[in-house]
Amino acid sequence: MCVEDLSDGLFQIHGFGTHLLKIEEEYTECLLENKFHENCPGCKVDQMKRLRRGFPFTELCSIWIIVLGTALPITSLFPFLYYMIDDFNIAKKEEDIGFYAGFVGCSFMLGRTLTSVIWGVVADRYGRKPVILIGTASVVIFNTLFGLSVNFWMAILTRFCLGSFNGLLVPIKAYAMETFRDEYHGLALSTVSTAWGIGLIIGPAMGGFLAQPAKQYPSLFSEESIFGKFPYFLPCLVISCFALLVFIISLCIPETLHNHKIDNAVSHDESFDAGSLLKNWPLISSIFVYCIFALHDMAYTEIFSLWANSPRKYGGLSYSTNDVGTVLAISGLGLFCFQVFVYPLAERLLGPMLVTRLTGALMIPIQMSYPFIANLSGLSLSLLLNCASILINVLSVSAITGLLILQNKAVDQRQRGAANGIAMTAMSLFKTVGPAGAGILFSWSERRPNAAFLPGSHLVFFGLNVIVVVGVALTFKPFLTTVRR
Repeated sequence: MCVEDLSDGLFQIHGFGTHLLKIEEEYTECLLENKFHENCPGCKVDQMKRLRRGFPFTELCSIWIIVLGTALPITSLFPFLYYMIDDFNIAKKEEDIGFYAGFVGCSFMLGRTLTSVIWGVVADRYGRKPVILIGTASVVIFNTLFGLSVNFWMAILTRFCLGSFNGLLVPIKAYAMETFRDEYHGLALSTVSTAWGIGLIIGPAMGGFLAQPAKQYPSLFSEESIFGKFPYFLPCLVISCFALLVFIISLCIPETLHNHKIDNAVSHDESFDAGSLLKNWPLISSIFVYCIFALHDMAYTEIFSLWANSPRKYGGLSYSTNDVGTVLAISGLGLFCFQVFVYPLAERLLGPMLVTRLTGALMIPIQMSYPFIANLSGLSLSLLLNCASILINVLSVSAITGLLILQNKAVDQRQRGAANGIAMTAMSLFKTVGPAGAGILFSWSERRPNAAFLPGSHLVFFGLNVIVVVGVALTFKPFLTTVRR
C-alpha cells in the first residue's frame, strides 16, 4: 500500500469520525431542546450537571454546612440535660433525673414524627429549597428559646416545635442526589450522613464546652449576666447564630425540582401515591432497617452522656460537661476523617448493604466493653474511651449511610421527597422511643448496681447491643432487598 492510499484512507476515517461527532452534537442539542425548559430550575441544574467537569466541591460544601446547621441542636442538650433537669427541681430523687431527661430528649423526635411526611409532600410539590429555608429558620428561633427555658414544660414545648418545623432532612437527601452527577451519588449521601453524624457529635461537644459558662469560665462570664441566670443559653445561642448563617447561605442555593407542566402532571400523580411507595419493598425494607439503626444511634447518644455524667457509684465516669465535650469533639474529628477518606472507597468496593452489615456487627463487641472501661482511670481510661467512642460513631454513621443510599436508589426523583418523608416519619417515631426508653432503662440500671445478672451499666449497653443485633439480622435476605439503578 502506497503512502497516498494510506493518507486517503486516514482522511476518510477522520472525515467519518467528524461526521459522527456532528451527528452526536446535533442529537445532544435535540435532547436539550426537547427535555430542557428555559424557566425550569430543575432543568437548569440538570444542564449544569451535564456541562460540569471535575470534583463538585462547591455543592459538597453547601450540603455539608446546611446539614450541619440543622443537626447541631438535635443532641447538643445531652451533655447538660442531666444538670438542666436537676435545676428544674422536678426529679424527687437523683435516680429519677434520667427518667425526665428522656422526655425532653424525645419531644424533638415526636414533633418531627408528626410532620415529616407533610414536609416531604411540600418538598415534592413546591420545591426542596423552601423546606430547607424553613428548617434552618426554625433552628434560629426555637433553639434560642430552648436555651432560655425556665421550667421542664417550656423545655419540652420548644424542643417539640423545633422538631415539628425542622423538616430539612427530608428534602436534603433528595436534593443531594439531584445536585450531584451519577458517579458522585455515593459521595452525596455520604456527605449528608457524615455532616449529620458530625453535627450529632459536635453538637453535644459544644453543649459540654459552653454550658454553665459562669461556673466553667468565671473570669469571662459573671453569675449576674444573662449566661449566669440562664446557664444553658450560651451553647444554644452559638448554634442559633450558626443556623442564621446557614439560612443566609441557603438563600443562594439553586432549586432542583422540575416545574414544567408535562413533568408536573406525572410528578403529582406519582409522588403523592403513598400506595405505590408502600408497595415498594426495597424502599420499605431499607427504611425499616434504617429505623432500627437510627433508634440505636439516638439511644446511644443520650446514654453515653448520661453514663459519663453519672457518679462512679452507679457505674458512670463522674465526668463534667467539659469532659464529655472533649470526648465527643475527638470522636467528631475521627468520624470526619473516616467518612471523607475511607467510606466512599469502602462503599464502592463492598456495596452499601455489605458495609451496613459489617459495621453493625463490629459495634457489638465495642459496646460490650464500655462497663469495663469505666473501671479504669487516668490515661488508660481516656485512651480507651476515646478509641471506643470514635469507633462506635464511625460504625454507626457508616451503617446509616449505606441504608440512605439504598433508600434513594429504590425510587426515582418524582417520589424521592415523599419517600424520604416516609423514612423520616418512621425514623423519628423510632427516635422518639429512643431517648424515652434510654432514659427509663438508664434510671432502672442505676437502681440495680449490684444485681447478679447485668448489674448497673452492663444492662444499658446490653440493651443497645440487642438493638444492633436485630438491625444486623434484618440486613439479610429475604427481608432486605435492593434494586439496581
